[in-house]
Amino acid sequence: NFMQALFLVLHKIEKLDDLLIALQNNGITGGTIIDSKGMINTLRNNDNFIIESLRIFLEDPREASKTLFFILKKDDVVNARKIIDETLGGINNPNTGILFGIDLAFVDGLKI
Repeated sequence: NFMQALFLVLHKIEKLDDLLIALQNNGITGGTIIDSKGMINTLRNNDNFIIESLRIFLEDPREASKTLFFILKKDDVVNARKIIDETLGGINNPNTGILFGIDLAFVDGLKI
């Protein structure tokens, strides 16, 4: 059974608790949550003229985000994606998040 790492960069952080409860209620546990922030927000205090000029076009209203990742059996990925999409009110809506998965060649140190 193949494994996949499922990553969610959550911009709608006010939905974090609802999302974690929904995932847990559907048997998806053991994720990791990391505080994160986008590149443009990291450069906010930079006095570089080019960056200041680009900020007009690249302004990101989010100060912070949360990055969640899970190691799941591929069969569970479909369910997790559905739960995430429904709980967030549509992952493809603006300022909601970015979701992606990566196939894993191996996983050590995890009871599966």
